[in-house]
Amino acid sequence: MNILKFLESLSNENMTKATASRRESFGQFGQIGKNLAFASIPFGLAALTSKSYANDIPVTPSDPVGALSLALTLEYLEKEFYETALSTLGLILPGRERNVFTQIAAHEADHVTFLTSGLQANGAPVPVKPTFDFTVDGAFDPFGDYQTFLQFAQAFEDTGVRAYKGQAGNLISTPDLLTYALQIHSVEARHASEVRRIRGLKGWISGDTSGLDPAFNASYAGEDNTNQAGFNASAQFGAAAGSESFDEPLTTAQAVAIANIFIV
Repeated sequence: MNILKFLESLSNENMTKATASRRESFGQFGQIGKNLAFASIPFGLAALTSKSYANDIPVTPSDPVGALSLALTLEYLEKEFYETALSTLGLILPGRERNVFTQIAAHEADHVTFLTSGLQANGAPVPVKPTFDFTVDGAFDPFGDYQTFLQFAQAFEDTGVRAYKGQAGNLISTPDLLTYALQIHSVEARHASEVRRIRGLKGWISGDTSGLDPAFNASYAGEDNTNQAGFNASAQFGAAAGSESFDEPLTTAQAVAIANIFIV
C-alpha cells in the first residue's frame, strides 16, 4: 500500500481511475494548487508511466495518521536517496561533504524508524516503501554527477521542511505527535541549510529562486510571498528580506505531487 497514491486518489475525483500517467497526475494537481509550476517541468519529468492507485489505506490526508504516513513516505525517499549516493562508486563525494551526507543519511534512517514506530504504536497501517526512480526515466543522473546530486539534495530537503510545516494543522489535535513532528522538522531545516551552503548559497530560501534546474520549481512555488497575516513583511526592508523572513508550507496535494515525480 502506498500512501502517496492513496492521497492522489482523494485529491481529485478524476484520480479514482485504476491507472494514470505522470503527465496526467501533473495536470490534475495543477488544478488543485495554484502555485504548482508544472509548466516548467521538462519532458523528461513528464514521461508517460503507467501507475496503479491504492484505494484501501484506512487513513485520510487530513488526520494525524495521514500526516505521519505522508511524512514517512517522504523520509523513505530521502533515506534511499542518500544511502544510494553513499554506496555508488561513480559519485565522488569530497571528504568533509561525504561525512556530512553520511550523517544526514543516518538522521533520515532514524526518522524512518521513529515514524514507523509511531504509526505502529497507534495501531495504524505502515505505508510500504515505494519504488523510487531518482533518474526520472533517465532524465537525470544524480548518482553519476555530483552537482546534480547536490541539486536533488537541496530540493528534497527544502521540500521536506515545507511539507512538515504543511502538516502541522493535521497534527494540532494531537500535541504529542505535533511535538515529535516539529523535532524532525527542525533537523530537516538544518539539513537544508547545510546543503545550500555546500552549494555556495545562502542557508535559507531566498524568494522563489531555487538556483536549481527548472524541474524543481514546484518545490519553491509561493516562497516569494511577502504578506503574512495581513502584514507586508517587505515594507521596511524590501522584498528579499520580506520573503526570506518566513517559510511557506506545502499542502498535502503539493507535497504528493512533488514526491510522486520520483515514484515508479
